Amino acid sequence: MLNLTGRRALITGVANHRSIAWGIAKALHDEGCVVAFTCLGATERWVRPLAESVDAAFVSICDVSDDAALDALFAQVDEAWDGLDIVVHAIAFAPLEALAGAFLDTRRDDFRAALDVSAYSLVALSQRAAPRMREGGAIVTMTYHGSQQVMPHYNVMGVAKAALECAVRYLAAELGPRGVRVNAISAGPIRTLATSAFGGFRRLLDTVQAHAPMRRNVTLDDVGRTAAFLCSDAAAAITGEVLYVDCGLSLLGAPPQDGAS
Repeated sequence: MLNLTGRRALITGVANHRSIAWGIAKALHDEGCVVAFTCLGATERWVRPLAESVDAAFVSICDVSDDAALDALFAQVDEAWDGLDIVVHAIAFAPLEALAGAFLDTRRDDFRAALDVSAYSLVALSQRAAPRMREGGAIVTMTYHGSQQVMPHYNVMGVAKAALECAVRYLAAELGPRGVRVNAISAGPIRTLATSAFGGFRRLLDTVQAHAPMRRNVTLDDVGRTAAFLCSDAAAAITGEVLYVDCGLSLLGAPPQDGAS
C-alpha cells in the first residue's frame, strides 16, 4: 500500500529476530524496499540468516563510535547502490552499571559512551547518508518515553534519548531543503536483547498492558508499519517529529514506577 518498490534502505542495529530494527526491516521489505544491514560482530551469526531471508544487499559489521568504520560502511553502500533513500537508526548503548544504579552516580566515561553511541551516531550517519540521498530521503530513529519522564532503571539512557530527539529536530531543519526528512518513533516497551539490561522489565510490560488505553503492549509489527509509513511518500510532509507508537500510553504519561521496580 505504501509502495517502497526499488528504494534502498540501510538499517542499523539489527541484533536478532527480536530487534526493533528487524521488525522495521521486514516491513520495508514487504513494501518492496531493498535493504542492507549493519550489526556488531557479536551478533553477526544471528543477523546473517535474517538478512538472507529478505535478500539483503549486504551485512556490514560496524561500530558507530568509530569514524573509520562508518566510512568503510558507506564505501560498501556505494559499491552496492548508486544512491540511498532510507536510513534506519536503531542503535543505543549505555554501560550496565550506568543503568543499574542511581543516575546521580553516573560516571563521566559512561555518560560520554551513552551520548556518543545513542545520540551522536545519528548525526554521524546523517552526515554520510544525506549526500547520497540525491532525490530526497527519509531518516528514522528510535526513542522512548524515558526521554520525557523519569523511568526506573533508564537513567543515563533517558538523557541520551532526549539528546537524540533534539538532534532529530536540528537535522530535520537543516536537511529539509534537500528533501530529506528526519523523524523518530517512540515505541512502548518491547522485549528485545537490549531490554535484558533493565531490571523488572517483565513487570513493566505487565504494568503497561494494564494501564495503556488499548490494554496491550506494542509489537514489532506495529513499529515496523509506522516506520514504513514514515519512509513513504504518504509521510512527505512529516519531519522533525516524534511519533508515539505505544497503544496510547503517552496519553497517560509514564506507568507507575513501582510497576518496574
